[in-house]
Amino acid sequence: MAAFGTAVVVNLFLFGVVIADGYSMEPTIRSGSVLVVNRLQYGFRFPWQGGFLVRWASPRDGDVVVFITPSGDVAVKRAAGGAGEGFFMAKGDNHLLSYDSRSFGPVPVDAVIGRVLGVR
Repeated sequence: MAAFGTAVVVNLFLFGVVIADGYSMEPTIRSGSVLVVNRLQYGFRFPWQGGFLVRWASPRDGDVVVFITPSGDVAVKRAAGGAGEGFFMAKGDNHLLSYDSRSFGPVPVDAVIGRVLGVR
């Protein structure tokens, strides 16, 4: 039971797993790839909370981040520049097939779930 509890805490607060769906990050990330996400890269939040309780960093150029889009979907994109305090631009590596900041504008840092650590 302790192992299950530890696994739940790790998944909710420290690291998560996301399965990529779509072609916007190809060739870097293929659809169906399993992504390990560091939930503490930019700050601490409760999973049910809308923003960070404490934020200590923002996505930097080149970071591959997982975030919630304005339409409520989970997205994986590359941070491609700041857009004022508390916002960043997100772009897919496959620009022809990517729904990203060119479509929906700057992303609030509070919408970030975490930074991708690894791809499998």
